[in-house]
Amino acid sequence: MTGPPILAGAQSSRVEAAAPPSLANASTTSRVLERYLNIADLRHASRKRLPRGVFEFFDRGSEDELSLAGNREAFARIKLRNKVLVDVSQRTTAASLFGKPLSMPLAIAPTGVAGVCWHEGEMELARAAAIAGIPFTLATPSVTSIEKIAAVEGVRKWFQLYMWRDRELSYKLVQRAADAGFEALILTVDTPVPPIREYNRRNAFSVPYVPSLRSLFDMSLHPRWLAGVILPYLLAGGMPKLAHYPPGAHSRMAAPAGRQNAVPNLRGDDLTWDDVKRLRDVWKGPLLIKGVHLPEDAARAVVEGLDGIVISNHGGRNLDSAVAPIQVLPEIAAEVAGKTKIILDSGIRRGGDIVKALALGADLVLSGRPALYGLSLAGQAGALHALSLLRKEMETTMGFTGCASVADIGPRAVWLG
Repeated sequence: MTGPPILAGAQSSRVEAAAPPSLANASTTSRVLERYLNIADLRHASRKRLPRGVFEFFDRGSEDELSLAGNREAFARIKLRNKVLVDVSQRTTAASLFGKPLSMPLAIAPTGVAGVCWHEGEMELARAAAIAGIPFTLATPSVTSIEKIAAVEGVRKWFQLYMWRDRELSYKLVQRAADAGFEALILTVDTPVPPIREYNRRNAFSVPYVPSLRSLFDMSLHPRWLAGVILPYLLAGGMPKLAHYPPGAHSRMAAPAGRQNAVPNLRGDDLTWDDVKRLRDVWKGPLLIKGVHLPEDAARAVVEGLDGIVISNHGGRNLDSAVAPIQVLPEIAAEVAGKTKIILDSGIRRGGDIVKALALGADLVLSGRPALYGLSLAGQAGALHALSLLRKEMETTMGFTGCASVADIGPRAVWLG
């Protein structure tokens, strides 16, 4: 049986080599992480370690959180089928995308909160992705700049773009990503208006933090987070800000109650296919759009020469009651499979979920929250542990379904009822 070097002893040695304090500290971190046996374990520990405002910002959904729950329910309804008497002793999760190898068909999804889950969290995620042999996607609303991520060696770097009303500002970001050697660009197209997330206002969560009794009390209950995350930022010059926003527009992730309109929303609600065409002219590398639900939109993406689509409901964080991406994957795959790359986002929590997505037509999955849970506990090592859990579970599921390679994963592995 073969696999990437993110498992067992290989994981420990590589994490230890990358950890700055000492081999002993790295070894201790590895032993501590071993107690977390799945992504749910990591989530539970992350919830205790982080302030409520930070945790709920990335863990929860929108409005009544029907989409958030629906994503997991949809995966649960899809069943797997054993394939027996097949030699799976040499199974591997290795794959490829855009002509380059991957250790498994997964990329870290863009998440804007990583820098407040762990100090310089985006850097830690990128380093974990480099060791794991998968791409890392940097979000427009991140606290680490394109140029700093570019300095991380050995990782395939992707950039996620929110198109602003001032298109030229967005094109400047795109050019920065190109100049820094980023491989692929993902344009998010499913957020024309700000979503409704009441818990952010109740928690008075914002970046940078605007002091309030609630937020200060919340922070005071988590001294390890304060000392390990916020204090280094303060010593370096201040609270974390959004690195890619133009001067004077470092908008908060959630304005405190009573000040919702303190900072103007830069994102454009006038985004059209014409903007996609212009972006295709500006960006010469692989270009994808994220937030597709309809086969007709997927077909249009092919016509416009896009290299891939991401079927996503933003992890249940935007349109409540939105369809679960795994539910519409088969009809979209029937429309565009073989014509463009199909990536599934939203709801991945087990390695078996990756197998289900590939069996129904996806080429790759994006995963955001699992790596953030691990990151919150142990930085790079924690994120790598989360990725290792997913890969090990995927490999196990492949064994039961008679798949020795990713190419073997097909419709016969699943039962839709």
